Parts: sequence; C-alpha cells; structure tokens
Amino acid sequence: MSLANDLRSAGVKILRIIKPDPEAAMRNIKVTIAYDGTNYYGFQEQRGTKFRTVQEVIEERLSRLAGEQIRVIGAGRTDAGVHARGQVINFNPGNWPIPPERVAYALNSLLPRDIAALESVEVPPSFHARFSAVAKTYRYTIYNARVHSPFLRLYSYHVPRRLDVEAMQAGAALLIGRHDFSAFRALGTPVKSTVRTMLEACVSREGDLVYIDLKADGFLYHMARMIAGTLIRVGLGKIPPGEVAAILKSRDSLRGGPTAPARGLCLEKIEYT
Repeated sequence: MSLANDLRSAGVKILRIIKPDPEAAMRNIKVTIAYDGTNYYGFQEQRGTKFRTVQEVIEERLSRLAGEQIRVIGAGRTDAGVHARGQVINFNPGNWPIPPERVAYALNSLLPRDIAALESVEVPPSFHARFSAVAKTYRYTIYNARVHSPFLRLYSYHVPRRLDVEAMQAGAALLIGRHDFSAFRALGTPVKSTVRTMLEACVSREGDLVYIDLKADGFLYHMARMIAGTLIRVGLGKIPPGEVAAILKSRDSLRGGPTAPARGLCLEKIEYT
C-alpha cells in the first residue's frame, strides 16, 4: 500500500498541491478604460474606507470573472469626479484562460454603465501602466454661456462671463517646456520631484465650449485643475497672460489656481513608447 493510502486510512487529510504555471505568472494584460467619474471617489482604491472608486469596481468584476483575486495598476490617479476616456490599466490574469482580446468584452458584461472597457491586449511582462507612460493628455471643458447647460453640468464648468480665449492661449503657451510646477500642485502632497515637461498647452473655442488641452510627461496632484483655474482668471481679465509665467516662477501654490472643479476634467489619453 502506498504512503498516501496509509495516511488516508489513518484519517489524515491530504491536500493537493497545485504547482504555479510559470507562463501564467508572466502574463500581463493591458486594458483601456473609459468612465464617468461623477459617482466615484477617484480612480485609485481606498481600501478600508466607505468610498467607492473605479479601481475597486474593476478589480471586483475581474476577480469574479477570473475566479481568483485580481489587482490592477492604473496609469492615472484621477480625482473624485474626474472623468476618463483613455485610462489604462494592466494586471496579471493568473490562471484565467480567457484570450486577452476577449477580456474587455467579458469585463463589460459585469461593469456598471458608467464604466467601459474599450480594448484589451496582451503586453510584455515589463509593461507598467503608470511607469511605462511617456505622456498624458488632459482636457478641461468650460461651458461659456450666460445660462448653464443641464446636459453638460456633469462634464463641464459653467462660466457665464465671456472668456478671452486668445489671452488664455497666450498664458498657456508660457507653460510649455520643462519647469518646476510647484505653483500648480495641491499642498501636502509629497513627491520626489515637482519638475515636469509640458509638451502641449492649447486653449480653443467651439461655440459655447472652451477647451484647455494639456499634454505632459506627468502631472502633479491637482496640477491640471489649478492650471485651468489660473487660465480662467486670465480669460476673465483678472490677471494678464504674462502673470502665468510669474506664478510658475514663484513656485508658490498659493499664487496658482484657484483649483477648477473636478467635473470639467477628463483624462483623454495615455501614450507609451
């Protein structure tokens, strides 16, 4: 009789040891996500709190599909109320055998209607949604009309006074290049460096909508919203366009801003090499 049978006869339970699949351990899935951030306390998980976040919802649905716990990495830690058209996540699917290109389809079957998986692909194990990114683009939307729009109230900031878009563009142009953006970040948010490279900064108008488009190699906490708030002040004639350079040079966050409301901001795109 074998040792295993002897142990069973003695009433000893034998647990089957499952050897990890080395190929499964190396798999890495990238998913592009869009979401309406109105009902979420930002993207990043807030474990141990009552706050509902986009990351927690996605992880819960992926874990249900995979039959095991899944943790995801997000490219951008969007604030509460901020939206996204091009958020990127990556995760190890473990032993979940679904083809990578079908992950988005499966995930959408369980996601709430304010979150959508747009595309899923397999990427190299070295890919990291946040640290592999080389550029991020945010758009801030302003509804610039006398009366607010009930249809855009969750996705734009209403400014009833006519904005001078040309002045705003002149101020935005002063942000382009590699600078210390300390003046455009929230206090009490420690980071290794406050230096970022602003690749593009454009202000445009389409009818009653004014767009502030910012593309950089990275953003500080509240940076995009504080830049938007400053440019709105320029557009209202409260400060001249050249003051933007002075605020930037001061590195004083009390001179930047005010922080524009979250609902007007959207993470549009993450770029990778």
